[in-house]
Amino acid sequence: MDFSGKRALVTGAGAGIGRQTALHLSKLGAEVFALSRTKSKLETLQQEDPKIKIIAVDVSDWDATRKAVLEITPIQLLVNNAATDNDEQFLATTQETMNHMFNVNVMAAVNISQVVVEDLIKRKMKGNIVMVSSEAGLVGFSDGFAYNMSKAALDNCVKSMAIELSPLGIRINSVNPGLVLTDSGKIWVERNEKKAQEIKLRTPMRRFSEISDVTNVIAFLLSDNSTMVNGHNLPVEGGWLCGTNFLADGHEN
Repeated sequence: MDFSGKRALVTGAGAGIGRQTALHLSKLGAEVFALSRTKSKLETLQQEDPKIKIIAVDVSDWDATRKAVLEITPIQLLVNNAATDNDEQFLATTQETMNHMFNVNVMAAVNISQVVVEDLIKRKMKGNIVMVSSEAGLVGFSDGFAYNMSKAALDNCVKSMAIELSPLGIRINSVNPGLVLTDSGKIWVERNEKKAQEIKLRTPMRRFSEISDVTNVIAFLLSDNSTMVNGHNLPVEGGWLCGTNFLADGHEN
């Protein structure tokens, strides 16, 4: 894959999947803009790859985000990765939690996509968008109620946007990772050893995703190698969603 001559914007690029996506797209030739709330994290990213340009803005601030993105257009490759999460169950979920979760996980992606898409249409340029969602948008979980709802909403954004934008030359998909071994993912595994082991045993691949497993799929979806992949929510979870392995039936190895 070669993204030379194309401009890419990656949100939530200070750490984890977003950070590695920015580095990966830069290595593939794209002119990369990395956006995150925390400037210090962006500065270490720029030290790692000086070609990457950084933008420090809180995506929950609608107006400030629109202004920042408009200043770097055109953007042909957009990765909406910025997100927040929580572990509140349904009865414990507050209005504040719901508002914050949807502002960051859904509204910010819609806001940024609007700016990018409107500019592309004016310039009569084609583009590709990837939303970084989660397997939590595809199935039910017993915690993270607001987070799960926000990712389900993001998944439907993909389908609705694809119907509207594809005739204009703009393609959109999502990746829906399971547990990924980012820094925060590793901490979760350490703190929830028993549950993590059960997840691994119920995953046909018998392992968790590395960050590169996700970034490689993002690059594929952004590339011309996937021109007929459109409007899809693509799980990246080693087959965990395929069905249920009953450990009593000998799937523990």
